[in-house]
Amino acid sequence: MLHPKLLNPNSIVVIGASNTIQTPGGRVLKNLIDHNFKGNLIAVNPKETEVQGVKCYQNVSEIPNVDVAIIAIAAKFTLETVKILTQQKNTKGFIIFSAGFSEKDEEGKKLEQEIVNEINAVGGSLLGPNNIGLINQNYAGVFTTPIPKLNLKGVDFISGSGATAVFIMEAAMSTGLTFSSVYSVGNSAQIGVEDVLEHFDETYNSETSSNVKLLYIESIDNPQKLLKHATSLIQKGCKIAAIKAGSSDEGSRAASSHTGALANSDVAVDALFKKAGIIRCYGRNELITVASIFMHPELTGKNIAVITHAGGPAVMLTDALSKNGLNVPEITGKESEELLTKLYAGSSVSNPIDFLATGNAEQLETIIDYCEHQFSEIDAMVVIFGSPGLFEVFDVYDVLHKKMRECKKPIFPVLPSVVNVKNEIEYFISKGNINFPDEVLFGNVLAKTLQIKKQKLVKNTISTIDLKTIRTLIDTAENGYLHPEQVKGLLVAAQIPIVNEIVCSSKKMCLLEAPKLGFPVVMKVVGPVHKSDVGGIILNITSEEKLVESFHKIMKIEGATSVLIQPMKKGIELFIGAKKEGNFGHLVLCGLGGIYIEVLKDVNTSLAPVSKNEAIHMIQNLKSYKILQGIRNQEGVNEDLFAEIITKISNLVTVAPEIAELDLNPLLGNSKEIIAVDARIRIEKY
Repeated sequence: MLHPKLLNPNSIVVIGASNTIQTPGGRVLKNLIDHNFKGNLIAVNPKETEVQGVKCYQNVSEIPNVDVAIIAIAAKFTLETVKILTQQKNTKGFIIFSAGFSEKDEEGKKLEQEIVNEINAVGGSLLGPNNIGLINQNYAGVFTTPIPKLNLKGVDFISGSGATAVFIMEAAMSTGLTFSSVYSVGNSAQIGVEDVLEHFDETYNSETSSNVKLLYIESIDNPQKLLKHATSLIQKGCKIAAIKAGSSDEGSRAASSHTGALANSDVAVDALFKKAGIIRCYGRNELITVASIFMHPELTGKNIAVITHAGGPAVMLTDALSKNGLNVPEITGKESEELLTKLYAGSSVSNPIDFLATGNAEQLETIIDYCEHQFSEIDAMVVIFGSPGLFEVFDVYDVLHKKMRECKKPIFPVLPSVVNVKNEIEYFISKGNINFPDEVLFGNVLAKTLQIKKQKLVKNTISTIDLKTIRTLIDTAENGYLHPEQVKGLLVAAQIPIVNEIVCSSKKMCLLEAPKLGFPVVMKVVGPVHKSDVGGIILNITSEEKLVESFHKIMKIEGATSVLIQPMKKGIELFIGAKKEGNFGHLVLCGLGGIYIEVLKDVNTSLAPVSKNEAIHMIQNLKSYKILQGIRNQEGVNEDLFAEIITKISNLVTVAPEIAELDLNPLLGNSKEIIAVDARIRIEKY
């Protein structure tokens, strides 16, 4: 939890303060002064008695007690400074700009931990080191510029990178997006992105808190904490968008060299974000566009009117909307014909509604009124307006400003003319509006925001599982791939339907046991992991003669220890898997099985625990879902049973976290049953 004094101090000391505002210590002091910090400001610099009009002490030991220390000195001097502040000055909040800690080397990491230990001992809070600071409604404790316009209902922004935070703020300010707070966590020595999000969750107030949170993350140290508080905030009415950098091997390495971040599985990140309801972005402009859409009234339908005085951007926007599942419906009828008479000759009202380059403010107002009151099929409007540079268009932006507040249907302003109407756009923004510079990015992101659904935290439902048997099997097993009999025992204990099977190590045993299953049967090699790759699967064995022949053939395979015999089953091949992914926990996967899983890679993933509703959502969002439903007279799969087995696998890995990998591939499914015909499980005990 963030200490209250860090968030709302009565006094701040800048250690390393300077009259030179091109230094971190000089700039942060100027920011604090310029942005009206109302408490007591103190400076420390051994060469000065006054800095920027603020009383300056030569040594930190000489200062009075102080709530927050902003430290901008060399790393090697920070520990002793922190000790004096914690032990003698009752300081509880710390912002350390200095670099040269865990992001540098082992010695720096040790120094960083010693600083954290000192601050923890007095119950204090530390942002950094190696960060740019903190901006909130109480003070601007950063050494960078620009300082964005602050608004209680603006966005809360948490960044793992100081420079990236600056670039995002700069770009956001040009669109009119405002901020409620900005937290730069740097090395996250004590406070990381997850901890700030926890603070937002535990202090959330529907009347005063921002409902939009933006995250830039380079490492997720505590995925479960992030999931818990993101889900909680979204359930309270917030919307969250995030960039997780380092999704490629190369990007992960770059992230590591920048802040000491450790790369996490990108699939796990995707699963976590989907489970929480976080919109994942891949660049600064996309993140800002998502946030800007969040700041407009919520879109409740899919029918969009595109209002424009420029044909090209309207066509590109229409393409973007249509390709992403939104509609730009044709507008026809008496009302549309009536609207056309109020516009210049050559205009079009079919949708996009094009009122030409010479269109004026009065015409725009008329079009918006028709979309609001006459065209019932329209759910929202996008207004694309710039200028060919012939005349000023302040009156157009006055109309937009007024109508965005009057209309019940959302109006999204796309203003691409950043040179010809630069002054008009600044005027529009100054009145509290947010605009979108790029119509295609806007169209793609608008659709993305509609795909996110509120999720609920899932409670484990494992009451029917045979926990005792599962734990006995896991506790007595050795690391590595389990023997088929052990795999069968785990699946039965987890109530997962499996085909009858027998493991045989001799020809005599095969001849004795196979007829009990009934021909035709399947024979599989026991030993090698990838059975099909080594020719270790023989199908449709219909006689004892073929049974013996198949046994001898399989036992010649290198590594073969025995054979597994099963009755032949028919159905669509399905796949369910699970994989332990570090501190994220288990990923649970589903898709088509057999070779399709490797060739098509059509898989959906969720983090355990997986509820029945989540499992159904995973199934229904597969690209191959129509195959599962049944096509061209082929029988489909029982979707409900498929979802149940997914949840049972989730339950199994929840009570047996030692399971590192689990594959049911394939399961065979039809409308009546789904049954696992091949499974492997690998365990890792720590």
